Amino acid sequence: MVCIDFQAPAVIFRKWKIVKKLSSAILLTCLLLQVGCQPSAVVLTDSTQSSAHEHNSHLVSQVVDASCGGCQFKMEGKGCDLAVRIDGKSYFVDGSKIDDHGDAHSQHGMCNAIRKAKVTGEIKDGRFVASAFELVPDDHEPSNHPQ
Repeated sequence: MVCIDFQAPAVIFRKWKIVKKLSSAILLTCLLLQVGCQPSAVVLTDSTQSSAHEHNSHLVSQVVDASCGGCQFKMEGKGCDLAVRIDGKSYFVDGSKIDDHGDAHSQHGMCNAIRKAKVTGEIKDGRFVASAFELVPDDHEPSNHPQ
């Protein structure tokens, strides 16, 4: 006659529960370590925002607000200089001048209106260094094309 041990399945079940708990704990630990090693998004305060932008900027193309930094964006500077506003922060522009885009003091000029511009460049030392700067046509701008 064969003797069957009914305790064996209970022991196997208990060991299986322990292995399952340990596997879950190891998996959770690995996931937490992996998330902890990922680059994190840094929430910047106003005092650190400009320095982080200056050091971490890279070449980007985007449509931004463009105008006279002194007249429209109320930036401190010497006279009327071209500026852009990116993510709510204003930067003077290097690589393009305010007079490259028409008469700054005309009715729809940069000193009297905030325009949209398609720009490519990067932020360096608190200034926007433009490799490309093109004003987006404005509805108020006189057309150069005969109709």
